[in-house]
Amino acid sequence: MAMSQPATRPVTKPVAVPANPRFSSGPCAKPPVFKLQNLADAPLGRSHRAAVGKAKLKAAIDETRAILGVPDDYRIGIVPASDTGAVEMAMWSLLGARKATMVAWESFGAGWVTDVVKQLKIDAEVKTAEYGQIVDMAGLDYDTDVVFTWNGTTSGVRVPNGDVIPADRGGLTICDATSAAFAQDLPWDKLDVTTFSWQKVLGGEAAHGMLILSPRAVERLESYTPAWPLPKIFRLSKGGKLIEGIFVGETINTPSMLAVEDYLQALEWARSVGGLEGLVARADANAQAIFDFCEANNWIANLADDPATRSNTSVCLKFTDDRISDGAAFAKAVAKRLEAEGVALDVGAYRDAPAGLRIWCGGTVETSDIEAMLPWLDWAFHAELDALAQAA
Repeated sequence: MAMSQPATRPVTKPVAVPANPRFSSGPCAKPPVFKLQNLADAPLGRSHRAAVGKAKLKAAIDETRAILGVPDDYRIGIVPASDTGAVEMAMWSLLGARKATMVAWESFGAGWVTDVVKQLKIDAEVKTAEYGQIVDMAGLDYDTDVVFTWNGTTSGVRVPNGDVIPADRGGLTICDATSAAFAQDLPWDKLDVTTFSWQKVLGGEAAHGMLILSPRAVERLESYTPAWPLPKIFRLSKGGKLIEGIFVGETINTPSMLAVEDYLQALEWARSVGGLEGLVARADANAQAIFDFCEANNWIANLADDPATRSNTSVCLKFTDDRISDGAAFAKAVAKRLEAEGVALDVGAYRDAPAGLRIWCGGTVETSDIEAMLPWLDWAFHAELDALAQAA
């Protein structure tokens, strides 16, 4: 609800600036230690099927498993087309064996609903919530195949934990975790399919996705054949058997070995900051700085209504001052001011989301940069209010 505000106050333009003003929610900031020369060991001009290429790809899989704590009996594969490709592969290959439940509270989840209901035409119950809120996960039928997003990149809302997902579920859980993996502790025993992309939390390069399958998901792949034809790029099994090569580095199509090297360097950095625990702590500290800022200023608020579901990576904000008549135009103007000053790049809300800002807080962002950016946000807000008052 918009709040009545006193007359705008002049705010002195800050002096200190973030060392890195990149707060985009994808592709995200590179690790602080990133340097192009660190990628010199990439086997460029070599086949990814050569021994050196296979070794790099397998190392990426093995290190992903180690840092995320993925169980030994889960398969991890590198797949094309980023997180989108991984989610689509899972849905086209696994769904249709039983009824599905499609869960959406932001734009990407809504896209998965469209694909399943309109393209695959699967019998599915659709559960939705508005931006800033989340579906009642305890009320879902887990004897159906449940497709959901763990962290809403465009809404700043996340599943707080997996406690409500039953261990004895009959269906599969298919989880888009692209802005959660490496920033939130995912309960692997509750997830049958998990997907993410390199360009999110670890700031890797685009176009590569990760697909993680539980033994239950593998069993489905080996016992169920979808009614529709599968493009080659989606095929995970052949002759009733899992294509094991995909999960040891034999990718379906040609990967960028430069991007692989970049991901390996990001994983090495992740280890240096304490692995998953360290990454979660860094994201939590970044997000908390913004939460505290919102508490101290009554003209801005977190889009997520419930503190328990607030994302620690894609923090989405809304302006609450009732002097703002055109929220979308105002938010864009504030974001433009911040970009023009070189203090916050790409912080506008996602195009389908409510008007506001979206600030990435994953572990590759330094808390000191968040803290340096926030006074500029204060300045930009009041400068834009002043501009509105002068134009009236």
